[in-house]
Amino acid sequence: MSKVFPGIDRALGAWIRRQALFFVGTAPRADDGHVNVSPKGPIGSLRVIDPQTVAYLDVVGSSAETIAHLRENGRIVVMLCAFAGPPRIVRLHGRGEVLEPTDPAFAALLAAHEFADAGLPEARRAMVVVRLDRISDSCGYGVPRLDYVGERPQMAAWGRKKLRAGGAAAIAEYQSVKNARSIDGLPALPLEPPKPRKRARPR
Repeated sequence: MSKVFPGIDRALGAWIRRQALFFVGTAPRADDGHVNVSPKGPIGSLRVIDPQTVAYLDVVGSSAETIAHLRENGRIVVMLCAFAGPPRIVRLHGRGEVLEPTDPAFAALLAAHEFADAGLPEARRAMVVVRLDRISDSCGYGVPRLDYVGERPQMAAWGRKKLRAGGAAAIAEYQSVKNARSIDGLPALPLEPPKPRKRARPR
């Protein structure tokens, strides 16, 4: 029933755009580290960049597990399920890179593709770019059929409340407290520049 694709073609890209949300799964290297699965949406925050690359716009949340895991090892899977229409699950395995809003590549992607941001541009914290090494689908017979009612308004309402209270600085302060490290203590945001290597002393 399953199929492995050489890339995301037009038909698969159109199917991805029709789904209601997507999920991302990551894990740290440590055996006792916590595996993380996060629902992401709206679907317009995920874009197919080319047949071997997808990217999604990430907004401020109560944690930053995905970002911390990607910084440590880069492994990620993006999964989409059909909750309406023919049953299907698509998994996009690859290596993820985190771009902060100050990165020129972030601005270039934002200009080239129309990413949804829940109506809260001040809460954009990162762009996750995934270079795919395996694209596959499976039957999805165990996924129930659900009716899509609409997006939840709470994210935009939370952001507006923060902005009224203290402007963009209030969101930045929240991020500095909640998004600095993963629950296992791995660094997340802001991205820290690589430490320079110490030169070996001549003998």
